[in-house]
Amino acid sequence: MASFWVQPCGKCHFCTLQRYFSLMCIQHITLETPCSASKMAISIQPELVLTGPSMLRSIKAYLPHLLAITFAIFFILLAIEPVSRQVWLAEVIPVVLIYGFLIATFNRFRFSNTAYLLMAFWLFWHTIGGHYTFAHVPFEWLSQISSDGRNHFDRIGHFSIGFYAFAMAEWLLRNRCCSLKLAMLFSIFFIMSVAAGYEIIEWWYAVAEGGDAGIEFLGSQGDIWDAQKDMLADTLGALFSLLIFWFIRPDKNRP
Repeated sequence: MASFWVQPCGKCHFCTLQRYFSLMCIQHITLETPCSASKMAISIQPELVLTGPSMLRSIKAYLPHLLAITFAIFFILLAIEPVSRQVWLAEVIPVVLIYGFLIATFNRFRFSNTAYLLMAFWLFWHTIGGHYTFAHVPFEWLSQISSDGRNHFDRIGHFSIGFYAFAMAEWLLRNRCCSLKLAMLFSIFFIMSVAAGYEIIEWWYAVAEGGDAGIEFLGSQGDIWDAQKDMLADTLGALFSLLIFWFIRPDKNRP
């Protein structure tokens, strides 16, 4: 337990900072306050000292929690006055479902930190797209990637969907469902099937809803091959994430 010796000056509140020193990486502190009449001597027991390596271990241990809290705040902020409430409601359904699923299953199966970081990227990216609608996200540089002036924000979103192949491969291998090669193949096919299914849902919603909301949700921006290019982006994202998986092998070395 930390022990404190304080001689307050009675003229300032600087000494109230004493309660924070249990988090510092030193064992003894003598602190002069702005008032020369006040001096604080603090002795911290070794078991309360938070060193650099222990702080790093704490961050690794609680990274999923930090991501979950950060995303919850981010989601709430971007739920305020979206460009189209109708489109926003349709876009956030998969985000809420995946976010809720990861939280509900956390105690049963904890993915590696790399998997959570990759999955979080899509959650954040898709939430931004839902707020502005994907065709009108104000990232000007995304319209300069190609000569047609198309906003490629949705392409990056589809590419990041492929990152979930990393988590799928990790789940299969840690549960000893198959070999490494089969896990890689299944994860690619899993993402490709999800991509195809999502394009069907987009088509269904656009036809059923109609009007501007249907067009904005579809997000084709006049490209007749938009669905095929989106599915290709999903597949390339899966290949990219599985390449990372191949090198770091989170099923053997976690987090």
